[in-house]
Amino acid sequence: MTRKELIQQIREKQSFLCVGLDTDLKKIPQHLLAEADPIFAFNKAIIDATAPYCVSYKPNLAFYEAFGVKGLMAFEKAIKYLKENYPHHFIIADAKRGDIGNTSAMYARTFFEEYDVDSLTVAPYMGEDSVTPFLGYEGKWVILLALTSNKGSHDFQLTESPDGERLFEKVLRRSQQWATDEQMMYVVGATQGQMFEDIRRLAPTHFLLVPGVGAQGGSLQEVCKYGMTKDCGLLVNSSRGIIYASQGEDFAEVAAQKAHELQQEMAIELSKI
Repeated sequence: MTRKELIQQIREKQSFLCVGLDTDLKKIPQHLLAEADPIFAFNKAIIDATAPYCVSYKPNLAFYEAFGVKGLMAFEKAIKYLKENYPHHFIIADAKRGDIGNTSAMYARTFFEEYDVDSLTVAPYMGEDSVTPFLGYEGKWVILLALTSNKGSHDFQLTESPDGERLFEKVLRRSQQWATDEQMMYVVGATQGQMFEDIRRLAPTHFLLVPGVGAQGGSLQEVCKYGMTKDCGLLVNSSRGIIYASQGEDFAEVAAQKAHELQQEMAIELSKI
């Protein structure tokens, strides 16, 4: 998916919602455990219910790898189901990969050739040669970790160099030498609030993947106030607040309701640009 196509979907749906498929067998409605593949059954129901209100899905690989081969098979089935039935939705594999060049090349092959997702989250800690192997695929995106929403982000990401530049700022500045806003996005946690101003000074046009709205306490309005661009420039992820909004047999219906509520809030924010 190109940047232009993504922007078009956002405008048509009046939404920049990304639904996180963090599927945990301990949290899904218990009646689904009788299914042959309960992970896929849950994902399919959530996808069908929320697709009208979102532009993206983000399965987190940890929730699939935890169940071994069966979990990875469920992940692959979800990707195929999305591509066959909802081809205009942007698919993010949230795997946070990044290693020395030849290892990154294998990770890139896995996600961009084997699974054929649109994008992959990548950790930048090992530098340019750990990221560039992911950038050799036309139409595919790297979503680089920049400033995350967890408490431990302060341990390293806000560390200042002698000239006052913080580590996340160095990541933003240096990585833009590797790819443009047509192929690279950044992860910025919703709980960072006004820090989005600092992000936008260094990356004024790049799309930002923003987790942390909803269950983690991030404010959609604050994210939009400081982070939205004329092209929107945001994919705001909600996982638990949507997919686990109900534990009953109405789980998909309630998930649709929560996704619709967020979409309506997003439409208001989009009307301001």
